[in-house]
Amino acid sequence: MKDGFIKVAACTPEIQVADVDFNVDKIISQLEKCREEGVKVAVFPELCITGYTCQDLFFQNALLDKAMEGVVKIAKTTADSDMLVAVGVPVRANGKLYNCAAVIQDGEVRAFVPKTHLPNYNEFYEARHFAPYRGECAAIDLREYGQFEFIPPMEQTVFVCEEIPELVVGFELCEDLWVADPVSNYLAKAGATLICNLSASDEVIGKDSYRRQLVSNQSARLVAGYIYCSAGDGESTQDMVFSGHNIIAENGSILAESRLFENGITISEIDFKKLAFERRKISTYPASAEWDYSSKDSGFLDMDNISRERFSLEMGETALTRKFAKTPFIPSNQAERNERCHLILQMQSHGLMKRIAHTHSKTVVIGISGGLDSTLALLVCVMAMDLLKRPHTDIVAVTMPCFGTTKRTRSNAEILCDALGVTFREVDISKAVLQHFEDIGHDYNDHSVVFENGQARERTKVLMNIANQVSGMVVGTGDLSELALGWATYNGDHMSMYGVNASIPKTLVRHIVQYYGDTCTSDTLRDVLYDILDTPVSPELLPTDESGTEMTQKTEDLVGPYELHDFFLYYGIRWGFEPSKVKRLAKYAFEGDYPDEVIDKWLKTFYRRFFSQQFKRSCLPDGAKIGSVTLSPRGDWRMPSDAVAKLWLEDIDK
Repeated sequence: MKDGFIKVAACTPEIQVADVDFNVDKIISQLEKCREEGVKVAVFPELCITGYTCQDLFFQNALLDKAMEGVVKIAKTTADSDMLVAVGVPVRANGKLYNCAAVIQDGEVRAFVPKTHLPNYNEFYEARHFAPYRGECAAIDLREYGQFEFIPPMEQTVFVCEEIPELVVGFELCEDLWVADPVSNYLAKAGATLICNLSASDEVIGKDSYRRQLVSNQSARLVAGYIYCSAGDGESTQDMVFSGHNIIAENGSILAESRLFENGITISEIDFKKLAFERRKISTYPASAEWDYSSKDSGFLDMDNISRERFSLEMGETALTRKFAKTPFIPSNQAERNERCHLILQMQSHGLMKRIAHTHSKTVVIGISGGLDSTLALLVCVMAMDLLKRPHTDIVAVTMPCFGTTKRTRSNAEILCDALGVTFREVDISKAVLQHFEDIGHDYNDHSVVFENGQARERTKVLMNIANQVSGMVVGTGDLSELALGWATYNGDHMSMYGVNASIPKTLVRHIVQYYGDTCTSDTLRDVLYDILDTPVSPELLPTDESGTEMTQKTEDLVGPYELHDFFLYYGIRWGFEPSKVKRLAKYAFEGDYPDEVIDKWLKTFYRRFFSQQFKRSCLPDGAKIGSVTLSPRGDWRMPSDAVAKLWLEDIDK
């Protein structure tokens, strides 16, 4: 349970219809496997103790009595386990028969949770056998079925973990999810962060996709974990087939999913601290104590009828099996990645189009270095002019070579501008910078921050003044990763009139440029984009070698790999994870790529720079939000510039 991770399982055992002994043995066998895997919450299908497809056999006392014996037998096998288990069983109460989840832990049946919505259409006839739950309660006396004193309630219940208050478990059964107003809506409002669905959903063409979307969407809407467990092979095939489609989701993401028609156990880990963070952050998410449904007609909708039970879990570290992408900003699927890149380009260019139109700018002015960020910004400018139906010559691209500019980047900048048909200008700033050094008494051989920033600020001055010349606006090129690290010269490349890349992390910039190159029709443009992609990332502020071909300054050698920093940014800032948790996930995701000490080093660098460089983010130019992470002081991120990083740095060394 370290860092909020809880291992959960959806289990589909082999069954035989109406053979309770056989079914119970198979359930117990899967429980043993779950215990070996460290599972803390295990869910089994609807009516799995008897089989969902017993039909009128559900009226037989012999089957119902045997089912209760089966529940007690399963409970006894959990006497030395803290695993919270839910199995489907028919239950007699109040003179009716209910379709229930038996919730079991530590050798006891804690409660029977009844099904609210009974399908009675198409192939389903549940209302023939079962009564829908409408808020009524009962005490189920199990003493005659075993040696223990089991008298659990039948009621809608959420289970609150003593040791992990973020873990609150609620149960719904199959159709309870498929209706217009799912039971899980009310469970979440009552505080449930994990919804367990015991289901017996038959398989028909296309239903698996719909089911997957339904579970994913509900987990996203509720900001919850969701375990969907369905009946599989072994159910009667008289009129239906069951595929055992099990799904584990977290806040809209599918963490694990079974193959259809393969009984077995599907396991993953749900991060309840992550869910709690997101719920706290979303101001419209209800606080459970503030909700009152007593005015509703249905007794079930009265929140007083959702009782709270406490349960305990033995604390320990949860071994991780779920995947954590090294590049969380980038979809792993090629088609999805291309679609994402296309959409981002559309968002960037439409944002810039609006700003150009609003300011009545005759031109846009952009500094072109031959690097990735300025290349992407230039492509966005071209798309914006196309949207405005204006010529590309209204884009003034300025290259400003100085001491660190290589022949490769200078050449690529010119080839790129020529291929795009924009107005190209070259302003060599070497003399101006040398004059500035002389004016302030700075030795050229002193390659300190003054040497570097003097060039960066000179470039910004040139761009701003050219913009005045041509009645234009300066388009910024800096990206989200640079903003997070403060890797920009204050009032140098830090400043512009509109920053089109401000919400794009460095790792994603590369893929967007790659996508543009892959899909463009010009061979010349494609070739130069590919060469820019192969060029190391560098601010080119230190002198080159004598030949002018080799860079002496590479960004990732100085501040660390951007794939690590983007990983830290996503989990540490977007999700608010503690640095120690970010470190754990980074070592897990990048195992074999970076030694632990390297991850530690750059993680400390990330937090030190993130805190110390907030003053630059506090006065950013405008720029549209593109993804789920942005550091605009007017948008998602508000932070004092003088906040202290001590807590975060100490947590890394825990």
